[in-house]
Formats: sequence, structure tokens, C-alpha cells
Amino acid sequence: MHIGKANELSRRAFLRRSKQLAVAGSASSFALGLAGIGEAAAFSAGNDYKALVCIFLYGGNDHNSTLMPFDSVNYDLYSAIRGGGPGQTAGGITLARSSLAATALTPSGGQVLTNNLQYALAPQMTRLKALFDAGRMAPLLNVGPLIAPLTLAQYNSSNLVANPRPAKLFSHNDQQSTWQSSKPEGATDGWGGRMGDLAMSSNANALFTCISATGNAVFLSGQTALTYQVSSAGALAVNGIKSNLYGSSAGSAALRTLMTQTSNNVFEAEYNRVAKRSIDAEGVVTAALQPITLATSFRPATGRNSLAEQLQVVARLIAARQPLGARRQVFMVSMGGYDLHDNLITNQANLMGQLDFAMDAFYRATVELGVADKVTTFTASDFGRTLQSNGDGSDHGWGSHHFIMGGAVNGGRFYGVAPQISVSSPDQVGQGRLLPQISVDQYASTLATWFGVSASELPSVSPNIGRFATANLGFMA
Repeated sequence: MHIGKANELSRRAFLRRSKQLAVAGSASSFALGLAGIGEAAAFSAGNDYKALVCIFLYGGNDHNSTLMPFDSVNYDLYSAIRGGGPGQTAGGITLARSSLAATALTPSGGQVLTNNLQYALAPQMTRLKALFDAGRMAPLLNVGPLIAPLTLAQYNSSNLVANPRPAKLFSHNDQQSTWQSSKPEGATDGWGGRMGDLAMSSNANALFTCISATGNAVFLSGQTALTYQVSSAGALAVNGIKSNLYGSSAGSAALRTLMTQTSNNVFEAEYNRVAKRSIDAEGVVTAALQPITLATSFRPATGRNSLAEQLQVVARLIAARQPLGARRQVFMVSMGGYDLHDNLITNQANLMGQLDFAMDAFYRATVELGVADKVTTFTASDFGRTLQSNGDGSDHGWGSHHFIMGGAVNGGRFYGVAPQISVSSPDQVGQGRLLPQISVDQYASTLATWFGVSASELPSVSPNIGRFATANLGFMA
């Protein structure tokens, strides 16, 4: 019997979900699972557009230098912990409190955080401060990879069966993969790609469901969905086909024939099929982008901003969504340089300035395109870092703070649990490494719900979600 593409996709997602729920020990009923088969097909209904854009901060962003205590009591605790070590200048990696006044955040609705803590953004983040004040940006506090809720006592327990924790904590490659996929290095699919698996049948051209402007990353890989890669300039062409091969149009034509012709050899046939798909896709994307111009500037006053350039091409692709046949898309961009074991004050300031400029430019572009409430941008990183200074920087941590931005964000307030400013409280595991109170699965599920994933399909996106009390953190309208 022939099974339609959407139904077959739903069937596979249901089987994956059933397996994941069984492993998690969830009490979800079989009837609920059966209902999910139809729900994924309903995901394709309508003509609305939504996009998720992941900004990955490679190296492990120092969240303690991104959101800092501003009230005098907590600032003094913070400064005492982050002050200079032996042989270092006074102040260590602590910024002067006066430098934070312009970016101090006052949440809406009289929200009160742990110990009356008031946060300020890094001094360079005046644009994100304005977006927070406008209700278009929300910080998510102390989020990180978790398999199940974990207390400090459980973390210190030797019973890892009863108290599971993510593998290979504090390792760059493994935690990048764990953030993006729920598994350490070697994972083959990520939660962005798993959303793509569910969404691709709603797009006229499934290839343009998951798009990376930053090279390979497991985040956008699905079990069915593929990652389509672009550069900041647009579609990637095959050298020698887009332009004349060594000055010869006949050479280019011959190369195209060699790369796309049919073959009786199974390996050659598959290679040529993929090559033809790439060549054809480049033509479609280039044609779709050609008429797109944006009034919003992504060019800083001085120097280059690689993240802004990546987000500019994402904005152009969103503008071209109709000729690309896209209704649901997941994008990924990134910037590196966040592994600041030393020279943190200077380098973090530069990174925060670039991030602030790029995110603001992208939001303004979505306003220009009339899709601000249809595009949600969020940050992620390997891990947070130690609150305690190593003298001139900070070391690998676990939980971290992140930003969600867009017209559909319930912004102007904080989500999650504000950690204590301490290196000995029960919400950290040593040197101020935060023990996450919010899981990446909950982060992903909240975004996925807004994106259109049904409640019964969430375990196919976030495999551990059945272990947590809530799948929706409330930061999306």
C-alpha cells in the first residue's frame, strides 16, 4: 500500500516518539500517540509562515559577562567572586557598576527575581536593551542540557542510573553536539532537523526547510530533512559550472553532463543525483534572491561583522520564501571566539557589540519584511562558564543564560530561575558552574510548539521532554 509523504513522516515520528517515551518511562497513553499521527499531517494545513533562527555562540559564552547583577547587594557579591586573582590587577574580570547603568533591565509587571536581583546587559548591548524594553526580547535564565531534573545531591550521587546526566560535560565538541542534538559528539540528527522532519511536507520544496549559513552542524540534520548550505553571499555554486571552466563554455557544459548523467553504477548514480540536486537548487535560490533588496543595513560603521552578514542572507531568504515554496523554515548562523580563558574583558566586549548589532539589524529587517511576528531568533552555546575567575578569564561551565527575540516573544521579562550569586549554593556544581534549572528540551519544546509541532509530537523533537514538569516555558505568544 502506498503511504503519502506526510503520513509516512508522521508514522516514523510516532514510532520514534513511542520509543523515546518508553525509555523515559512516560505515562503518556497509546491513544495520545495515535492522535499524534493525524496531528502531524495537520501541521501542513494553512498558508501561514514561520521561521526559527538559531544563533550558536561557539566556545561557550560567558553568561556572567552578558547578564550581570546591577543591584548593589548582588553586584558586590559578584565583584567579590570575579575580582582579580594573585598577581592580577584590581577588579579582575568585573566591570565597574557605573558602566552598567545604561543597560540595566527593569522587567515588566513588577517581576521580582531571586534575592531581588536586578540584571544589566553588557554595556555594548544597548540595542537589545531597547528590544527588551519594547517587549521583543526575553532572557532565559540558567538553561542547559539535562536528561532529567537534577539536584546538587543527585549530581554528586554515584548512582548514574537513577540520576542520569549528560555525557562528557564541560567538553566543547560534546556539549556543542549535546546542545544541538541531545547527544554527545557523533550524533546524526539535531532538534532543528527533527522539527524539519515534521515541517518539510508543508513546503513545496523540502530542500529549503533547514538552511545553514554557517557550514555543517548537527542541529539542522534530520532523519529525513537535509541541511541546505548557503554562504553570506547566497547560494553555493559548483565551480566550473556556474562560470566557464578554464574559460571554456564547452568545458562547463561537459562537466555538467558528467556530474548529472544517469549511470548503471549505483554509487556513481547516487553521486550524480546529489550533484544534480545541488546544481538545480543553486539555480532556484539564486533566481529567488536576485530581486531581493533590503533597506535595513547590516554593515557596521567600522570593520566587518560576520554574524550580521549571515543574518542578512537569512533575511533575504525569508523575503524569498514564496518563490522558494517555504512555509516553515529553520535556520542556523553562528559566531566563534567565546572560549575566553584569558583576556575576557576586552574580547567579550567586542563579541557582545557584534552580537548586539547583528541581532538588532536582523530584527529590524523582519519588521521591514512584515514578518517580525513570524520569525523567532534565539541564542545557544556550548555551555556557560564559571562565575569564579581564573585570573584573566573564566573556565568551562554548564548552565547559561540565553536570549529569545521576535515579534511573537513575550518579552520584557525573564524566564527560568535566576541563580544565586555564589560558588557554594545548591544551584551550581563548583566554581560557580551553574546546575541548569531549565533543560534544553524545554527550550526546544517551547520554540517547537510556537513553530507548529503538536504536543504529542514534541518527544520526537525533544527526547527527554517527558521527564520535565512543563514543555512550555511561556516565553512565546
